[in-house]
This record gives sequence, C-alpha cells and structure tokens, in this order.
Amino acid sequence: MSNVVKPETIQVIEDRHSVKVYEKGYVIPQDDMDTILSAANAAPSAWNLQHWKFLVIDDEAKKQELLPIAYNQSQVTESSFTVAVLGDLEANKNAAIVYDALVEAGGMTQEIRDTLVGQINGAYQNPDVARNSALSNASLAAMNLMLAARALGYDTCPMGGFNAATFVEHFNVPERYVPVMLITVGKAAKPAYASGRFPLTEAVVKNSF
Repeated sequence: MSNVVKPETIQVIEDRHSVKVYEKGYVIPQDDMDTILSAANAAPSAWNLQHWKFLVIDDEAKKQELLPIAYNQSQVTESSFTVAVLGDLEANKNAAIVYDALVEAGGMTQEIRDTLVGQINGAYQNPDVARNSALSNASLAAMNLMLAARALGYDTCPMGGFNAATFVEHFNVPERYVPVMLITVGKAAKPAYASGRFPLTEAVVKNSF
C-alpha cells in the first residue's frame, strides 16, 4: 500500500457516495449552489455544444409535486434541492453560437466554422446521434455536479427512478430536452450505505478482449 498522500481531487471522488437521507430544512447558500452548478456547466462536451440544461427544484411546494413523480422517494423533499439534469436533443443549434464567438475572438476562421457547423447539422439528422449525445454529454455534467457538491461538503444521490414522461409534462419541459437523471443535493442525516467496487482485475481490459 502506497503511503503517498492522495491528491484532493482523488479523495473527493472516493468520498462521494449516494446519500438518501438528508437534514430536512437545511438551506445551501446561493453562492454554493452557483458554484456547484458552474462546475457542472464546465463539463466537457462533444463539439463544445454543451448538451445540458439544469432544472433546479428548491421550492417546498414544487418538491411535494415532484415526490409522486419520483415514486415517493422522500429524498426529493428532504434534500436542500433536486437538480433535474436534462439532455439537449437539439444541441446542434448551439453550434453557430459557440463558433461565431470563436470567429469573432480570432480563434477560428469563418471557413472552419462553416465546415464544423455543416458537419454537426449533418450528424444531427440521425435521431440516434442526437439522443445518444444528449444522454452521454449531460451525464458528464452530472458527474461534475456531484463531485463539486462533495468538495464543498455536501452530499448527493443520482436518481433514475422517476417517471420521466410525467416529469416532462408536469414541469413543462420543452420537447427539445430529455430527462437524464435527478440529483438530490443536501447535508446527510445518515451516512450512505457502504458499497464496494469490483477490483481492477475485473473492471479493466487492456488492448483487446
């Protein structure tokens, strides 16, 4: 076993666990919420299209409305807030905005911009590309969110157990976005359940199966 002190980032990753019981009524300061969401927004994304939108639910009445949609999992009402991570099915529409700014800043030629925008719009003619990109890239943002929360001393739990169709209807989510997951954020009232991981000998394959 190495005696080398782990880098802080690695320690945060190892300390993050899914917490399901929170201190009800604990209010996370707005500055901390903004820091967490900014970290999520800083995630990498294909073509830098930033395929995500974050719907934050912190109003007590809205939490109660979310509860049955989340199959009555009390963490959505007890946590400080829940973030619905949404994937952008029309992220190709962001391309012109992203690359026009680069052209204006001198970081890209107009010719390269036009080529990239054309390639992106062509790829998005395939609905599978649009959906897969929305899910995978929004998931990168979700992980950033959870790690940032842990770094600030808060706890989280990613949730796939909710009625996505009902969520979309109830919270007026535009057709452009698909729910990827809910993430509860707050202060743990009980430690997370212990969970193990397969050893690297089981998880890692080198070069080829």
